[in-house]
Amino acid sequence: MDKKTFLKLSSILVTGSFFKPPFRYSQDPEIGSNWAGNYQYKAKTLHQPGDLGEVQELVRSSRKVRILGTRHSFNDIADSPEDLISLTNIEQEITLDRENKTVTVTAGMKYGDVANFLHENGYALHNLASLPHISVAGACATATHGSGMKSGNLSTAVSGIEILTAGGDLVSLTRDDDYEQFSGAVVGLGGLGVVTKLQLDIQPTFDVRQDVYRNLSMHHLRDQFQEIMSMGYSVSFFTDYRNMNINQVWIKNRMDKGHTFDPDSGLFDAEPAVRHMHPIEDISAENCTPQLGMPGPWHERLPHFRMDFTPSSGDELQAEYFVPLEHAYEAIEAMFRMSDQISPHLLISEIRTIAEDDLWMSTAYRQPTVAIHFTWKPDWESVRNVLPVIEEQLAPYNVRPHWGKLFTLSPRTLQSRYEKFRDFRQLLNEYDPEGKFRNQFLDTYV
Repeated sequence: MDKKTFLKLSSILVTGSFFKPPFRYSQDPEIGSNWAGNYQYKAKTLHQPGDLGEVQELVRSSRKVRILGTRHSFNDIADSPEDLISLTNIEQEITLDRENKTVTVTAGMKYGDVANFLHENGYALHNLASLPHISVAGACATATHGSGMKSGNLSTAVSGIEILTAGGDLVSLTRDDDYEQFSGAVVGLGGLGVVTKLQLDIQPTFDVRQDVYRNLSMHHLRDQFQEIMSMGYSVSFFTDYRNMNINQVWIKNRMDKGHTFDPDSGLFDAEPAVRHMHPIEDISAENCTPQLGMPGPWHERLPHFRMDFTPSSGDELQAEYFVPLEHAYEAIEAMFRMSDQISPHLLISEIRTIAEDDLWMSTAYRQPTVAIHFTWKPDWESVRNVLPVIEEQLAPYNVRPHWGKLFTLSPRTLQSRYEKFRDFRQLLNEYDPEGKFRNQFLDTYV
C-alpha cells in the first residue's frame, strides 16, 4: 500500500468499530506501578486525554513526556521524569482495508480487541504473543514476539506508522515509500514520539490445533533442535532447567496448511499430555488456551493465555535473552549447566524461535533467533545476582536482551550488539532534537 492510501485510511473509517472507555479522567497523580508490581513509576503526572487534540497540546506543552501503555514492561523504559500520557480514554478506531489486506489501528488498542475484530471479519494477524492483553504500540516498539521458525516478531506485521512528534506534528511512514526511516522507526523504544496509528498486514483467518508433550530429554535438542521447532507453526519449550529435561513442548499447527507434526507419531521420549496444561504444572490450566489437539480460531490458540482472563498482577519478574539460532543448543546447554543458580529462583523458562527481520532495533535484526525467557519468583535481589552470570554465559553468542524486561548488560555492550545503533541514535535526534521523549532508560542505553 502506498503512503497516500495509508494517510487516507488513517483518517477515514472504512470498516471497523470504536472501543469507548466507560469513564474519563483528565489526570491522575497516583500513577502506581507496572503490571508485575516490581517498578514504581516516577513521573509527576499521568494525563489521560480524551482525544488526539488533547494529546497534541500535552506534547507541545511538556518538557519531558512518555506514553504509558498496558504497563507490561519490567523496567523504566516507559517512565518519564515529568509527564506520562495514557491513551486508554481515547476512542479506539480500527480500520479494515480488504483490498490491500491491512488493518489500521489506533495505538492504544490491545491485541485481544484487534484479534477479535479481525476474526469476526474473516482475517488474522500472522502471530500473537503469549498474552493478548498487551497494547499493539507497546509490543511493536519493543519487538515483542510470538513463536515460529518462519514467523517474525509482532513488529514485522507493521506496514505503516503514524507518529506525533515533539513539535506536535503528525508524520506518517510506510514500508514501501519510506523504507529506511521506517525500518528505524517501528521498533522505536518510544523515543521518536507518540505512535498514534499502526497499519498491520493481515491474512485470511485460520484455525490452529495445540498439542502438548511432557518430559522431553534435553539431549534430543543437540541434533534435532531446529527439527522439533519446525514441527509446528509455533513451538514453545518450557523448562525449569532441572534433570536435563524439557518439562513441556507446546506445538501449535495451522489447520489450513496441513499438519507439520503428526501427534500420533510421538515426540521422541516425550509423553503426550492427557489434560490441559499450564506452563507451570502445579497451576490450574483454566486461564490457558485449549490444547489436546482441539482445533480453534487462531486468536484462541496462538497465545498461551486466554483473552477472557485478566492476567494476574505481581508475583513474578521477567527477563528474556536472544541469541542467533545457530547457537541455540549451546546457549540452552549453558543454562542447564547453571541449574543450581537458576532453578531455585525460577518459576518457569520458555524457549522459542523468531524469524529474522530488517528492523534496526529488533532483537531479531538480520538473524534467525532463539529466545530464552525467564519467569522468576518475585525476589529481585536473587534475580539481580543471577542475571549477570546468565549474560556472561551467553556473551559468546552476542546476546541481546528484551528491551522491556530485566537485564544488567552495560550500555556499551548493548550498543555493540546492534549494527544500526548509530543510525537509530541519529534518527532519534532528528525526530526529537530537544530530547522531549527521552528518559533515564534512553539516556542510559541509547
